[in-house]
Amino acid sequence: METRATRRIGPEWIVFAGCAIALIGFGPRASSGLFQLPMIQTYGWGRDTFGLAIAIQNLLWGIGSPFAGAMADRYGVTRVLWVGAVLYAAGLAVMAYATTPGMLHLGAGVLIGFGLSAASFNLVLGAFGKLLPDSWRPMAFGAGTAAGSFGQFFYPPIGNILIDNFGWQDALLVFGASVLLIMPLAVMLGTRPGPNKTAMAGPTPAPDQTIAQALREAFRHPSFIFLTLGFFTCGFQLAFVTVHLPAYLKDAGLPASIGGWTLAVIGLANAVGSLSAGWLSTRIPKRQLLAGIYFSRGIVIAAFIMVPPTPLTCILFGLFMGLLWLSTVPPTSALVMLMFGTKYMAMLYGFVFLSHQVGGFLGVWLAGLLYEMRGSYDVVWWLSVALSFLSALINLPIREQPVTRPELAPA
Repeated sequence: METRATRRIGPEWIVFAGCAIALIGFGPRASSGLFQLPMIQTYGWGRDTFGLAIAIQNLLWGIGSPFAGAMADRYGVTRVLWVGAVLYAAGLAVMAYATTPGMLHLGAGVLIGFGLSAASFNLVLGAFGKLLPDSWRPMAFGAGTAAGSFGQFFYPPIGNILIDNFGWQDALLVFGASVLLIMPLAVMLGTRPGPNKTAMAGPTPAPDQTIAQALREAFRHPSFIFLTLGFFTCGFQLAFVTVHLPAYLKDAGLPASIGGWTLAVIGLANAVGSLSAGWLSTRIPKRQLLAGIYFSRGIVIAAFIMVPPTPLTCILFGLFMGLLWLSTVPPTSALVMLMFGTKYMAMLYGFVFLSHQVGGFLGVWLAGLLYEMRGSYDVVWWLSVALSFLSALINLPIREQPVTRPELAPA
């Protein structure tokens, strides 16, 4: 059920507000790699210290997502987004003044992690599923994902400019202030508990289904398990590249700006890739689309690490990796809605996203740890390639059909 304010808002404004929230929420997080070298040079930390902070962030983002989704499903998304924005901004402020590893882990890890779980595109996609007509949903999922990646295009170059002209601490504070813009935008996504329309292609509605019943249903469904396991790879690769690519390129003798621009190109290309994935998910089997995306990522990463990095190869890597970056999200979220309907979509997608963030935790943490042990990122790069091909295989057995609820079917 929608609030009075939401009923007066057309679907185009709902999509606009959700996309703006996704852009703002994803931007500072996608720029975290820019702060690694300045912070460790200031305080003498190792890359494993910074990597652990971002790994904690990814893990808590994932752990908090199902709970934030359940709260949004039950009480409405606006309040959850408000809390997330405040935690996110506070985490960036604490990170700016962190002089010890413990403070860094509190700000960049705990506060930002829980803030992201309640103020990022995963909640936006759940709101789209509840508020938008069936005809709007596939492209809205793609647009929300693309907006998040456009934040990755928008924020890193600004971050580089702010760091160069005002220092990394002031850059973090500016990012924190921008996150608070999520709060007024969240009003347009306001919902409250009550029955929601289920997608026409979804399962038989379960108006009395409890959270516990929804969880049992999902985790007994093999296709949900396959989808969740495959999404692990996406998180592993995205977090590793976002945090460690700028340092990897700096080690190769390239200017720091190349890392920022490579991340920006990834974000810009992903706007195209995510919208295309939303469009393709209505025309070809979603499991095949996901398998193709993961397989292609393996090829792109392998090609990148087999040649010496130059500005040209970095931009090309950013372009092709960007087309595949978050293009997994529209078919993944669409499959969750197709299988289980919209009532608990935010919560169930939150559990799929938890797998993504466990992968992100390991991608960031292992990269920092192995770099300090071995002096290179080679092992993690090749592990990313292997995981790509494995996830391509895992997604193929998924059955694209609504879950059967015989006890609710008409006689």
